[in-house]
Amino acid sequence: MRILVIEDDTLAAGYLVRGLSESGHVVDSVADGRQGLEMAEEGIYDALIIDRKLPSLDGLALVRQLRADDLHTPILMLSALASTEQRVEGLRAGADDYLAKPYAFVEVLARLDALLRKTHAQGAGQVLRVGQLELDCAARTARREGREIALQHRESLLLAKLMRHSGEVVTRDMLLESAWDYAFDPNDNVIDKHIYRLRRKLDAGFERSLIRTVAGAGYSLDEAAVSAG
Repeated sequence: MRILVIEDDTLAAGYLVRGLSESGHVVDSVADGRQGLEMAEEGIYDALIIDRKLPSLDGLALVRQLRADDLHTPILMLSALASTEQRVEGLRAGADDYLAKPYAFVEVLARLDALLRKTHAQGAGQVLRVGQLELDCAARTARREGREIALQHRESLLLAKLMRHSGEVVTRDMLLESAWDYAFDPNDNVIDKHIYRLRRKLDAGFERSLIRTVAGAGYSLDEAAVSAG
């Protein structure tokens, strides 16, 4: 699961990032509300953890904007403001859950698990469509001309990035940011290896390859191939 933590308290953010990473999640962290909004709207995250008090754009305004932009990613709001009225205010802004500080990390994990179960049960996962290609981001399942293709987590994230930029060149740095956390130190060919495996899955049984290599630049989802039926 890929999670974005939007928290300006350095110690609190580090605590969350460390715990979530050790629990097997890919985690990005940002301390600024407006930057958090830009990253969240990339649509690559399975869940968002948002502090209520943030610089440049406070947590309530951030959540309201995400919901106004029709982003349905589950949101867990954290805050030292814990009265009933304040919790209700956070939930009405669009947060799915509200956890008061101080909190135990095991409760953060439990609440995230509950939010994701609810999201999957409601079928609220985002579905991307480009031509004859479809990707269910939550189920990590692609369909090419109706044929179902099961993907690994990072394969799904890479394909989502390519689909959102269909017809454009997507650089290796952009792909790294979409499927690994920002502190990841990749070897030279980690992207190429994952793209190779993704291609094999997407192109099996088809004459045309969906993903085109752009020499010296990156990769592109071939609009002609993806639109062919």
